[in-house]
Amino acid sequence: MERLLAGVMVVPFVLGMTSGDSERRDVAFRFTDAQVVESSGLVATGRLFVTVNDSGDEGRTFVVDRDGDTVGGATWGEATDVEAVAPWGRDQVLVGDIGDNRGRRDSVRLLRVPVERETREVDPDVFELRYPGGPRDAEAVLVHPRSRQVLVASKELLGGTLYAAPRELSGARVNRLRPLAPVIGFVTDGAFFPDGRHLVLRDYGRAVVYSYPALERVAEVELPEQDQGEGIAVHDDGTVYVSTEGQFTAVLRIVLPPALRDVVVPPAAPTSTPSSTPSASPSSAEPDPSTTPSREEDERAQTTSSDRPVWPWLLTGSLGLAVVAVLVLALRRR
Repeated sequence: MERLLAGVMVVPFVLGMTSGDSERRDVAFRFTDAQVVESSGLVATGRLFVTVNDSGDEGRTFVVDRDGDTVGGATWGEATDVEAVAPWGRDQVLVGDIGDNRGRRDSVRLLRVPVERETREVDPDVFELRYPGGPRDAEAVLVHPRSRQVLVASKELLGGTLYAAPRELSGARVNRLRPLAPVIGFVTDGAFFPDGRHLVLRDYGRAVVYSYPALERVAEVELPEQDQGEGIAVHDDGTVYVSTEGQFTAVLRIVLPPALRDVVVPPAAPTSTPSSTPSASPSSAEPDPSTTPSREEDERAQTTSSDRPVWPWLLTGSLGLAVVAVLVLALRRR
């Protein structure tokens, strides 16, 4: 009966949280390769995309063009549970062999492989990672676009943790992760925005944007419905793409709310006419990744970027509590 009550209480809240307008689907392309059956991680680099299959597959990547056709990839033999892929410059990626559903792996691995328009066997650079306090299940690896700091987000029911690897990864010894901040639960993938000052984590139905390195929540965006959404990528131009498991599935382009896009992808500064007098204003140099957007910007994006209405969550949550209360009273009378 206790299990029944717990289930009754949880389900209405879940229904309320997911009852929004999630049918907007902007299809960028579909995977045409029958071997891409469990896309679990996504990278967008130049005019190419990179994905990996979930657990059960051999160690390999799929390099895909904008038509969805596989045009290259890397293979390296056995893998334990590949769950993620993250960009490492324009011509390499880090593959995250980091899945651990049963919590039995003393350490997990990152593998650095090339991104090429050919398929060949490679001997990847391997980096071993270890969590503090024991094993964790994870499906998201992020790489800062400038410093190349590696982050890993754990996948946990009641909320995950974002971990940082050492600034310089070592292939000769274990790289010990350190916790940075709590994040949403059930994280299935993540990526940095090009400015290096924001990152996004996704679960099965939403994407949450955080500032970096403050790791304050900036905005939440509902994602279109997918069978098992486990991939998210941010292109150099700030475009967000999401993928899902399944054969011949679609990669969707996500249109960010304007207020949020203005924060995470600031408009390019207009080109000024050259003059002989040096300008006193800052140049168009890349922003310092250690800085974060102002609190005013964060609050503006937070209040305007969510696509999900609040009333369904409140309504179904209240109904759930009412049902639980009725059941409890009935049991007491017996």
